[in-house]
Amino acid sequence: MRWTMKFLLAMAALAALSAPAGAQSWPTKPVRIVVPFGPGGPADVYARILGQELGEVLKQQFVVENKAGAGGTIGADVVAKAAPDGYTLLMMSNTLTTNETLLANKPYVLMRDLTAVAPVNSSDLVMVVSPSVQAKTLPELIALAKAQPGKLAYASAGPGTPYHLAGELFKTMTGTDILHVPHKNSGEARNDVMGGHVQIMFDAVTAMKGNIDAGQVRALGTTGDKRSAVLPDVPTMGEAVPGYETTIWLGIMAPKATPPEIVARLNAATNEALKSKPMMEAMGRFGAQARGGGGASGAGADHHDVAVERAMPRQRAAVGHVRVVDAVLRRQAHGAVPSSSAARRCVNAAARPAQSTSSAASTCGCW
Repeated sequence: MRWTMKFLLAMAALAALSAPAGAQSWPTKPVRIVVPFGPGGPADVYARILGQELGEVLKQQFVVENKAGAGGTIGADVVAKAAPDGYTLLMMSNTLTTNETLLANKPYVLMRDLTAVAPVNSSDLVMVVSPSVQAKTLPELIALAKAQPGKLAYASAGPGTPYHLAGELFKTMTGTDILHVPHKNSGEARNDVMGGHVQIMFDAVTAMKGNIDAGQVRALGTTGDKRSAVLPDVPTMGEAVPGYETTIWLGIMAPKATPPEIVARLNAATNEALKSKPMMEAMGRFGAQARGGGGASGAGADHHDVAVERAMPRQRAAVGHVRVVDAVLRRQAHGAVPSSSAARRCVNAAARPAQSTSSAASTCGCW
């Protein structure tokens, strides 16, 4: 018994001594950054640039791996279940905060299973239309949508993404009836709009600016509170729809039990990488704003935690609309709801603060 106790105490002492040393020697092998979205979107673009710059700072290779699908939950779950050793990271966006309310049966819980490392950046979205659309301005598009209810459609990268919420917010604030067409990723959605198969899309300026410059789509409005520095001739959505504003933001997360010493080191390295010339040039080129914070103490991670938690309740009203409208559309596809008037009744019911999505749907008779 005495020898067993001595052995356990010795092991505990060894663990206490070796944990900081392990953190100090990290990383000793390539680090994986999982992007839970498809190639070409802002999370993918900035993950690759950030990975290169982190490699310069930490003298180790950072490899980007796309794990797209299910609104980002597939990739997020991969990281949530990964070993908490600092070798698997997540490039998250506010899609994942939306999913905390929108998706009831996820295999993980964001703030329980992941820890924030550092915010990366934020950027505006831009509303674009296919060149075949007659409307040349946002007021003209609103008038067209009202004259042809249910005839226009907008593409998104899937339910719960910022592009989806931006579309639903637009519909709610303008009183228009526009069909949501979800895609597996933003690349597919983008191609359908450029090809004229779907008329409208909200996308990140990061991803869409080249297509706008090439005349493959027409920009009608950006979603920030002021005009985009890289699209200065494009009005804000708020100029035609007062009060309209939405953005996309990115951050780095790690599995929950990742040693705090590694989180702090990653936070400091991320802040340094965000100030690098390639990263600053990329963000300037696409109109993004760096959002790093804190120092080696990991204070930036604390701020990122707060930002993630605060983002959740702010999106619940829009998410309520999304859940109801998508459910109604699924029912319409099976012939259960004969007209769009039922969908509008559901949206109006869901907008009442005291009502849950399910009670709103039962009130209007859609479910």
